[in-house]
Amino acid sequence: MSDSEPVWIPTQQRVSSSLLHGFIERLNAQGMDLDGYQPLHQWSITEPRSFWKEAWEYCAVIGSQGECIIDTGRAKWGDYSPPRDSIWFPQAQLNYAENLLCYAHKTPNEIAVWFKNERGHQHKVSWLELYEQVSVTQQWLKNNGVGKGDVVAGYLPYLPQTLVAMLATTSLGAIWTSTSPDFGASSVIERFEQVKPKVLFCCNGYTFNGKTHLMGDKNNAIANAISSITHVCEIEYLEPSAGFPSNKSENSALTHWDDLLSSFSAREVQFERVTFNDPLFVLYSSGTTGKPKCITHSVGGTTLNHLKEHQLHCDIKPSDRVFYYTTCGWMMWNWHVSTLASGATLVIYDGSPMYPTADTLWELAEHAEVSLFGTSAKYLEALQKQSISPQSTYNLHALRTLCSTGSALYPEQFDFVYSHIKQDIHLASISGGTDICGCFVLGNPISPVYRGECQNSALGMDVRVFSDRGLGIEQQRGELVCLNSFPNQPIGFWGDDGERYHQAYWDKFPNIWHHGDDVVQTSTHGMIFYGRSDTTLNPGGVRIGSAEIYQQVNQLDAIEDSIAIGEQFQGDERIVLFVKLFDGFSLNDDLKQLIAQTLRTKCSPRHVPAIVHSISDIPKTKSGKLVESAVKNIVHGIQVKNLSAIANPDVLDEIAELYPST
Repeated sequence: MSDSEPVWIPTQQRVSSSLLHGFIERLNAQGMDLDGYQPLHQWSITEPRSFWKEAWEYCAVIGSQGECIIDTGRAKWGDYSPPRDSIWFPQAQLNYAENLLCYAHKTPNEIAVWFKNERGHQHKVSWLELYEQVSVTQQWLKNNGVGKGDVVAGYLPYLPQTLVAMLATTSLGAIWTSTSPDFGASSVIERFEQVKPKVLFCCNGYTFNGKTHLMGDKNNAIANAISSITHVCEIEYLEPSAGFPSNKSENSALTHWDDLLSSFSAREVQFERVTFNDPLFVLYSSGTTGKPKCITHSVGGTTLNHLKEHQLHCDIKPSDRVFYYTTCGWMMWNWHVSTLASGATLVIYDGSPMYPTADTLWELAEHAEVSLFGTSAKYLEALQKQSISPQSTYNLHALRTLCSTGSALYPEQFDFVYSHIKQDIHLASISGGTDICGCFVLGNPISPVYRGECQNSALGMDVRVFSDRGLGIEQQRGELVCLNSFPNQPIGFWGDDGERYHQAYWDKFPNIWHHGDDVVQTSTHGMIFYGRSDTTLNPGGVRIGSAEIYQQVNQLDAIEDSIAIGEQFQGDERIVLFVKLFDGFSLNDDLKQLIAQTLRTKCSPRHVPAIVHSISDIPKTKSGKLVESAVKNIVHGIQVKNLSAIANPDVLDEIAELYPST
């Protein structure tokens, strides 16, 4: 179930200089005898109180810790009491922004943010400049009535201004929520109106893949539709101004970002410390099966878990340069900005990752001397398809770690990374999600990397694989579950009485977190992902992960992307494959035979689709995830509940035309 030889082994110098090794030495100095990652992980789940207290102290969380008492009961917040089996750090007091801005006094003149966009604009922000802009924005928010527990929303690209607005919001003990500007107004309203923000930050426009998108009408529609918004701050990201039309919202006052920055003088930021389990971020589910769920994350759980993941798993140190390609509508944005708490520089790119050239992100990685490069598996697949070899063009001497998430990273992509990006690199395939604003499985810098595998379960998380009957299994495919409580469990869903939250994670296996991934745990303690378990294909009763099909089909020269679903047919299920072809190719009999032969040879006859269709695009969510469930509904004549959650809904009409009888 695992390749016998690792594709990367850290050098002894790499191991001994890692923060994870230092953490193990700290514990051993207290009388423990931990030798390597697996003994540490076992201790972290058998002694959770000790582990999380030690992680707090080693990662230097700012705030009063109190006792790490784990009470059986229900965590209460707002009008509902979502089911949780434990309450973490009930006496703790801390502030998220205070943790992220702590280096402003340590290294005020060093670079905190290195920003570049697809238009070639580049901007660097020092720690002192960042701190002062947060101070001014905090004063503006307070002047407009924002305080602890209020919600502030961002409808923005990933800009330095977005970071400032979030830090100013959370410094007050207020709650931040955001989406990216490619969301339509109705999608944004559907999300934001549930949490009732007081203030909206937006921009006058942006560019993507060389095309300009003006935002005035959408901004205005949102401000008019959500009555709780009393103030709007618009960032003039495009020149000349193309912002709000003259008939701006009747409900809210409009301020331009430059006017905001000149309205107050910088002073010491006042950080409002709140309890560990107070709300910090509201993130949203994709909403492809109904109204998006407002997943609410805590201040302490997010702060502590991100520091653990960044320092112990990703080896992020002060002055490291950390890049992650993400938008403000994906939880990796929240994950990325938290690296400031470790003293790292945020390297940000706004625009298409393939524009103006397909290797534009690697040019940035060289110039910014990026030490951790974060991206999606789909991006690495695109580089491989286009035969782009960053190591042959760019000096990546500073690069130590490459993180990939968003979908399964295939074994062939491991080969590509080590052949064409860097031989001596820690390749960490990570997986978790919006649900926990973090990872269940990820890498560690002191253990070998095996081809096609996520390295290990996260520290402090008892991640296992269950059969459908709820039995623990090893080296067999099943459901990813987590058996223990962890600090970054969401508080719940905003406005929920606890029922939807319970149904989402706790219904399938009583009192056990069920995450919905189809996985296998290997003999090396790694994890291989086959896709979402709710999109598992079952032709003839044989369980097939959709990712198994994509892994083989997407490597074919003619195919740019694909999506597979199971169609009910004559009392059984048959696989239907939809492919997007590169220009110059057509879905002829030869290509269909090649698809069938490839899947039959490299997988099994059961993997061969009964039908293959060519379509103009592959339907995905705004964050780039495949929407198999929506395609399956269309094929079976079932209405898709929330088209606004899909980035390219027109392609569903194209699929519907292929199935007129349904």
